[in-house]
This record gives sequence, C-alpha cells and structure tokens, in this order.
Amino acid sequence: MSLVINNNLMAMNAARNLSQAYSSLALSTNRLSSGLRITSAADDAAGLAIRELMRADIATLNQGIRNANDAISMIQTADGALQVIDEKLIRMKELAEQAATGTYSSTQRLIIDSEYQQMASEITRIANATDFNGIYLLNGALSTSATNPADWGDDHEGSDINSTGPLKVHFGTGNSSAEDYYYIAIGDSTAKALGVGNSLDDDQQAGFSISTQAGAQQALDAINAAITSKDNIRASLGAMQNRLENTITNLQIQAENLQAAESRISDVDVATEMTQFVRNQILTQAAVAMLSQANTLPQMALQLMQG
Repeated sequence: MSLVINNNLMAMNAARNLSQAYSSLALSTNRLSSGLRITSAADDAAGLAIRELMRADIATLNQGIRNANDAISMIQTADGALQVIDEKLIRMKELAEQAATGTYSSTQRLIIDSEYQQMASEITRIANATDFNGIYLLNGALSTSATNPADWGDDHEGSDINSTGPLKVHFGTGNSSAEDYYYIAIGDSTAKALGVGNSLDDDQQAGFSISTQAGAQQALDAINAAITSKDNIRASLGAMQNRLENTITNLQIQAENLQAAESRISDVDVATEMTQFVRNQILTQAAVAMLSQANTLPQMALQLMQG
C-alpha cells in the first residue's frame, strides 16, 4: 500500500469496522435490555410473523379461559337457584301429603293449599328473577326442544343484538363447533313448566291444587315429576360444569405450551447474547484504538517531506 496524504485508506477501513462492531454492540445491548431476540422485523422477519400469530393465539386462549370460568359462574348461579326451587318442591310435596289424608276438613285443606300455591308462586318468581350479567337463566330463555346436546345449536340465534336460545360459550381460537365452542341449554323452571300450582292452563291437571283430597293425591305424582324435571336440569348443568373445568385445564396447557414456543422464538438467550456483547465490545474498543493509530499514519509522509 502506497504512503499517500489525500486518502487514508487504513483509517477508512478501521472506521468501517468500527461502525459494524458498534452496530452489533448496539443490537446486543438492545436485546439484553429488552429481553427479546426479535425487537424489530429486520431482526427476523419470518420469526416476527410467527411470534405475532402465537401472541394472538395466547391472548385468545387466555380470554377463552376467562369465558369458560364465566360460564361456570353462570352455571353455579343457576344451580344455586334450582337448589332453592328444590326446597320449595319438597315442601309442596309435604303439603300435598298432608292434604291427601282424610283427617283434615275442607277448610283446613284450603289453608294448606294456600301455602302450596305460595310455594308455586315463589318457584316462578325465582325462575323469572334469576339472572347472570343480565341473562335470565331459568325462565325458558335458554331452553331448547332438542334432547341431544349436539343439536342444541339448532335453536340458537346469534345474528341479532340479543341472542336467543341456548347460550353459546366460545373459548377456542377459531370458530369450529368441534373445538372452539359449545352450547348450554337450561330448561324452563317456572311452576307452570314444572307442572305445579294454579298457573297451569287446565284446572283438572294433576298438581294444579291440593284443595281436595283427590287433587292432593294427584299432586304427589305431579310433584315427583317436577322434581325429576328439575333434577334433570341440575344434572345437565353439573355435567356441563365438569366439562368446562376440563376445557379450562386443556386451554391452560395449550396456552402454556404455546407461550413456551413463542418464548423460544422471541426471547433472547442471555448467556449466548452476553457472549456476543463482550465480543462486540472488545471489537469496538479495538477498532477505536486502530482508528486512532491509522489517523496518525499520514504524519509519516510529512516527516519524509521535512527530511
């Protein structure tokens, strides 16, 4: 290499190497300070795209877990109300048993029937008043005519502002009925739907009244049927709660594994990056030193001219 004055090629070379080492040092500092291997699309364009999709799925799964927990809370609300209805039905059967015997007069039996009807009215009140977040649970709004849970969605209509029919619980990242959501149907639990009390359409129907001995005897069978209907609703809710709890466990495992995969793509390996940081730091210091030395080389040409 010739000894020249106008262009200090060694200084230019040292400056270029310094710039590269300093840029690498800045990148290592950014990664170590943020904890991320990918801090911009330039770091890893494909990795960034995969990471963002994973982050979206992780956030969706976590919200799905909250959705399932909310559904469990709703089921527990409905089951608690049905437990109270259960107590009312037991009392009504006790009253029917009392009125069915012949040792009471007609006047006394009317008094017994008065309490019987009050219990029926309370059942209807509970069914009409029980709600979760503004959604009424036991008044038939979530009921379905389908007996197979797989067909509950046929009675669901969600295109309007207020959905109708069985409640749709969504917890997955997509919209596949086999994987991402299912329906909760809760039967009508009013006294009329259960077949007890004077709200029935036919006053000759069993369970209408216990004001007569024959009516009280028929009410015993009607109340048995009402208890069975109520128990079927509670059993369905219990099974659905167990299913949701299993769903939550599965969603938590999915979210955890997906988070681990996202971490392997996105997070920085501190040990490896620290090694690179030290290397780049040494290279930067060496480049600064050599640039300083290279900047003094043209003075050698000045010494020749003065000699």
